[in-house]
Order: sequence, then structure tokens, then C-alpha cells
Amino acid sequence: MLTLNSEICTGCGICVNVCPHGVFTLAGKKANIEFDNRCIECGACHLNCPVEAIYVTKGTGCLVAIIREDILKTTPQGCG
Repeated sequence: MLTLNSEICTGCGICVNVCPHGVFTLAGKKANIEFDNRCIECGACHLNCPVEAIYVTKGTGCLVAIIREDILKTTPQGCG
């Protein structure tokens, strides 16, 4: 799960630049989670946000599902 605290977001745009799947856009000088279904929980946005406005809940998204699929030979559930 991806969470953005827009109250502390400064609109620097780093999340837009580091996200490999284009999850974020900038609108009104603030970051916006535009395509949350694309998030694979890589954590790049969280690690690079200078004001810690972005939080990624590990173990709930596509990346985990893909790893489980590979290890357990199952079909990913909920991957957007």
C-alpha cells in the first residue's frame, strides 16, 4: 500500500523522477498518486523523498505477489 502525506509534500518532484512505473504526477505544486495500481513497492519514492511524505507498506503489493508466484508457483492476486 502506498500512502502520500500531501500536507508535508513540498512538490519537489523527486518521486515523479525516481518511480520506475510512473505512479506519481505533480498537480498544484504537490505530488499526487495517479496510478497506484502500478506500484510494485520498490520503495524508491519513500527512500528519496526529502520530507518523508511517502510511505510504502511492504508485503501488500505486486512485487511481493510476483516473488510468491515464483517461489510457490502460484498466480499473483491483485496485481494491477
